[in-house]
Amino acid sequence: MKTALVTDLHANREAVEAVLEHARGQGVHSHAFLGDLVGYGADPEWVLDAVRDRVDNGAIVVMGNHDQAVATGSRPGMNPDAQYVIDWTRSQLRPDQLEFLAQLPMAREHGETLYVHANAFAPAGWDYVHDRDQATRSMLATPHRITFCGHMHEPKLYNLSALGKAGEFVPTSGVPIPLLAQRRWLGIPGSAGQPRDGNPAACYAIHDDLASTLTFWRVPYDHEGAGAKIRAAALPQRLASRLADGH
Repeated sequence: MKTALVTDLHANREAVEAVLEHARGQGVHSHAFLGDLVGYGADPEWVLDAVRDRVDNGAIVVMGNHDQAVATGSRPGMNPDAQYVIDWTRSQLRPDQLEFLAQLPMAREHGETLYVHANAFAPAGWDYVHDRDQATRSMLATPHRITFCGHMHEPKLYNLSALGKAGEFVPTSGVPIPLLAQRRWLGIPGSAGQPRDGNPAACYAIHDDLASTLTFWRVPYDHEGAGAKIRAAALPQRLASRLADGH
């Protein structure tokens, strides 16, 4: 079965629509949303409803740090831009949508796979998997052979051999990668709604559990339209410029 791995959607309707349409064209059967459904972008209502529609059809979804912040409300001492976006997002959402965010699990398990937003060793701490050491720590913290997580806005794949040797590489879009059975794997699809690797195209990945492959994809979308919505909503302007330059 092919599962689309979509993370860090960040209320970006244009990016999410493009990713879901591309996934349909690849014969995807199911979806796993790895957190941060909201935050930064101007369409939190639409994105949440799109995710909930797929949850009703069996999709997996886990909580991200932005989801938690929107569900619980901003706190004193937060970055002013972040606090503003959180408060704005809360004002846009219906009570049932806020309740949906509040009830999201930190992690989900399915077979030999773990789905989580930040990492496997302390999901609620929101530490980033930014290098091999953190990736190894995460892979060793779970009995699952495969971990998929978000939080990092750049696509990356890590692996760990039976002898404890870790490897990493930046994937190429559209090239299937065999997830060899003798290794542990940690895949980070990259952000659908706000990529930060210098490429504005939306990121996601497809896990084919029958073929045991993982394919990363980049999908161009109307980032100018998404940025215009951010400006029109009077959200911090740098959030719009990030969509254009991919940083």
